[in-house]
Amino acid sequence: MASISKILLSGSTNGRFIQVTGTGTGSADTIHTAVGGSDNLDEVHLFATNYHTGDVTVTIEYGGTGASNEVSFTLPPNVGLIELVPSFLLQNSLVIKAYADVTSVVNVGGFVNRITI
Repeated sequence: MASISKILLSGSTNGRFIQVTGTGTGSADTIHTAVGGSDNLDEVHLFATNYHTGDVTVTIEYGGTGASNEVSFTLPPNVGLIELVPSFLLQNSLVIKAYADVTSVVNVGGFVNRITI
């Protein structure tokens, strides 16, 4: 029977927000590294906030780089948390990273439901 455990994002310290400092794929910040292997799954929930004075574009690299693995969001300033990843699955130690067009003004937070099959 499967079991589910809620865990912290691996890129977070004690559950705190992860500040996005990278401004391109080469300097993207690690948000989470998925569970190893293909027997179990990580159900990922990500949210972001922009505390800059203008719109900021943040890109999530979901398990890889390139157009087929990336999604970009335009975050308006000071509107609270915006959902980026609504319960998507990942495994095989794939990595989720983030970068933005303005450094150090976007924070990413969330959690993972680790599904052990």
